This record gives sequence, C-alpha cells and structure tokens, in this order.
Amino acid sequence: MKVAILGAAGRMGHMLCDLVDRSEELELVAKCDVREDYPRTWPAGTEAVIDFTFHEAVPANITKAAEEGVVYVLGTTGLTDEEQKSVEAAAKKIPVVQSGNYSLGVNLLLGLVKKAAEVLGIEYDCEVVETHHRHKKDSPSGTALMLAKVAAEGRDQNFDDVSIFGREGMVGERPQGEIAVHAIRGGSVIGDHTVMFAGDVERIEITHKAQTREAFAAGALRAALWAADKKPGIYNMRDVLGL
Repeated sequence: MKVAILGAAGRMGHMLCDLVDRSEELELVAKCDVREDYPRTWPAGTEAVIDFTFHEAVPANITKAAEEGVVYVLGTTGLTDEEQKSVEAAAKKIPVVQSGNYSLGVNLLLGLVKKAAEVLGIEYDCEVVETHHRHKKDSPSGTALMLAKVAAEGRDQNFDDVSIFGREGMVGERPQGEIAVHAIRGGSVIGDHTVMFAGDVERIEITHKAQTREAFAAGALRAALWAADKKPGIYNMRDVLGL
C-alpha cells in the first residue's frame, strides 16, 4: 500500500515515517508538512493518507482524499463541529478511520471503562485525568474525551448533560452523576490517562501509560491496511481491532 504521512515533521510524523520505512506491506510515497522543506500534499497514486496534523488543516486534506478515493486515517484531534462535518462528508465517499488514540492498550481501556461504568453506576463518582507533554496544543486530549464518553455511555447518560472540564472557585458540592475531565501539561510525558471511580468505601482507578509513540503509530498503520477494502464510512480503532 502506498502511504502519505501528513504532519511528517512532527513527533508522530517521524515515528510513522520510520515504521513505514521498516514495513514490508507499506511504501512511503510522501512526507507532507507545512514546513518549507516538505511538500504540502501527496502525489497521484497514493492509496492511503495518515493525518496527524492540526485541526484547521483537516477539511482541505480530507476533501482532496475523498475526491481521489484515498483511504484516510485521521489521528488529528480537537476538530470543531464544522471541521467534523467535513470528515462526515468525506466518509460518504471513502473509508475514514478516526480515533483519538490508536494504541491497542487504550482501546482495551475503553472497553474496561465502559464495563466498570455499567457495573458501578452513578453511585461511584467518575473523574478522568490526562497528562501530556508541554507541546500538546489541544486540551483535553482526544483520548480523555473518548474515555469520558464511554463512561457516560456505560451509565446510560447524555455526555453533554453531565460533563465538566476542570473546576475553579466555589463550585459547590459535587452532583451525583457528574463526569469531570482534567488536563495536565508538562515535561515530555507522552500520554497518561486515568479513569477513577470513587465510591464511599472504595476507589477503582484504571490507568494507561504510553511508553513510546510507537504504540500510536503502529496502530495507525494497522488501521490503514485494515481500511483498504472497506466501504465508505467512519470507523474507529475498536472496529479495526474487532473489539
């Protein structure tokens, strides 16, 4: 499969390019980035695009991919509602894999969190805490949002109705059923996520810590290969892994 990497100059981009170079199933045909010494787009004949860029760049890139019939693996997070609409429009023409996290461990974590939420219910207070390096631009992380949303799903709640992001000032007593998301930034932390279910007599914490970016990059490449023969639509990493 002929693959183009968008955001090739970034940390994830470097890892993706390195893994494609080592792959026997993938051929790197373009390293794209907004930097002057990189091409801005991919050549004709590209079969899959892997996008780890900035949210504002997504609409133009995914629209071009849809016009060309190219598989699109989207790892960029922090999209606005309008930008997400461009993803949905493209997915009517091409297979799009969109995930806030491509690691196997995190996608297993999502299943564990949903099950815990189902079993424990709103009697256990749910808090999501994520930590990333100082350079990360969006907050909270896409993974933290995914975790909070599956917790709400497991408790049969509407996420928008029960979610808050951080706390400040005299916020009053914590209401039952609330799901809070907190973001920490500092140093070179690749990505830590903890979901806490706190009851009156016990506390359950489920944690995932990424040791290298290779966990995310390998998953994104796996997603590209998986999507090669799929019908148009939006898929996630749990679809790819059959979870």
